[in-house]
Amino acid sequence: MTRLLAAVRVTTAFRGIVTALAALTAMTAAPPSARAATEPQAPADFVSLRSVDRTIIQEMRYFTPHNFVGERIDGYRQPLCLLTRPAAEALHTAQRQLLRQGYSLKVYDCYRPQRAVDHFVRWAEDLDDEAMKAEFYPNVDKSRLFTDGYIAEKSGHSRGSTVDLTLVRLPAKPTRPYHPGEPLVPCYAPQSERFPDNSVDMGTGFDCFDTLSHTLDPRIQGEQRANRLRLKNTLEKLGFVNLAEEWWHYTYKPEPYPDTYFDFPVSAGSLTHHR
Repeated sequence: MTRLLAAVRVTTAFRGIVTALAALTAMTAAPPSARAATEPQAPADFVSLRSVDRTIIQEMRYFTPHNFVGERIDGYRQPLCLLTRPAAEALHTAQRQLLRQGYSLKVYDCYRPQRAVDHFVRWAEDLDDEAMKAEFYPNVDKSRLFTDGYIAEKSGHSRGSTVDLTLVRLPAKPTRPYHPGEPLVPCYAPQSERFPDNSVDMGTGFDCFDTLSHTLDPRIQGEQRANRLRLKNTLEKLGFVNLAEEWWHYTYKPEPYPDTYFDFPVSAGSLTHHR
């Protein structure tokens, strides 16, 4: 009798294992298209900028806590610049021209998923979170970020042909990492006092919420103005259009997706279906 009961228990346990294995097999056997459907993918004409030009410097700020929010932004899973192919190829042409002049492009942000824009909006609505105010918006009341146009519910970056960038004089010096909690300096302070960036002096740092960031602000003169115009003139000849309120912001025209705001994450995985 004891042996019979033991045999029954073994058989029951074996059947349980078989059932569990069958369920696991069914899950893993789901077609790739069904699994991929849980995460949006980039259209086939999106590329990694590095696959088009490996010499352009990349300092993807929203993958780091060194930005106006003070933490990595939603949707930035890797520090990559993703763009539509026409925009990436135009940057490659600009880079070839600038290298001959002793400069390199450096990108801060490229394609930006809608979930990142949503993160900006949530942050802007939280008026108590001013951790990075002293650097990025020292003269702007946070309650006015929407009214003054610094934050919006949609961004041209999400269409894939807009890029935030600057110039670096070669040979490029390394940029030290930002350490959360370190003392902050206004983004419009003299370059020697601002957070050390290996770029040329544009008069303000990147993402400076201030009218001094307007590309042709008359208060910006001398070398700073010359640097802005070098970037502007180079890119505009190749089809880029500058946003007048931000010296770093350019959109390639005509845009392949002028009315589409994508939400696939910034990662190499978003491009895997291209292979």
